[in-house]
Amino acid sequence: MRFMNVAIDGPAGAGKSTIAKACAKELGYIYVDTGAMYRGIALYMVDHKIRPTDIEAVKQALLDVNVTLRYEDGKQLLIVNGQDVSDRIRTPEVSAAASLFSAIPEVRKALLDLQHDIAEKNNVLMDGRDIGTVILPQAQVKIYLDASPEIRGKRRYDELVLKGESVVLEDIIEDVKQRDYQDMHRETSPLKKADDAIVVDSSYMTIEEVQNKIVSLVREKENA
Repeated sequence: MRFMNVAIDGPAGAGKSTIAKACAKELGYIYVDTGAMYRGIALYMVDHKIRPTDIEAVKQALLDVNVTLRYEDGKQLLIVNGQDVSDRIRTPEVSAAASLFSAIPEVRKALLDLQHDIAEKNNVLMDGRDIGTVILPQAQVKIYLDASPEIRGKRRYDELVLKGESVVLEDIIEDVKQRDYQDMHRETSPLKKADDAIVVDSSYMTIEEVQNKIVSLVREKENA
């Protein structure tokens, strides 16, 4: 039996995690937040003052860090060396660091086996930057979820304001554009649309509309 694999790729702030969680719940699939896994690695590096340019230090640190996913009451938690860091990985500092550390081949290899193992044994919905092109090239359904930098920046800005953080909208939008450039131009597994991916632009769609679109595409493939 081959399990159904759904890949959702796209730039930062396009709504991948929110949409992926909702779709996985409706479909009864396991949601795998690869971005959270990379953020977990980045958080560990930041906490230990390891720079992404110091590859030897990064390689050594990878021997000491253990990143796992745990599910409690239907919620996915990111565990780093036994500690729940699900909230700490969402800061702007860790977001920026994740983009840099995720470009390092050794970091990607460290997480690849875990991601493959989950996908081979379950119906999964996985989101990230290179799921359809590198991690799950055999996925039966591939989505490229996009939105304009301005809209993605505004969404991120609203999230941070709700958390009580003092931020400037223009700075957040500029951060989004910089993150896009880094992700699209890195040497290892750059962000790009898989040739057979379906583009869904969420700029002017509600969460429910995007969810319905993706679930419909998956159901079609299930019944094919």
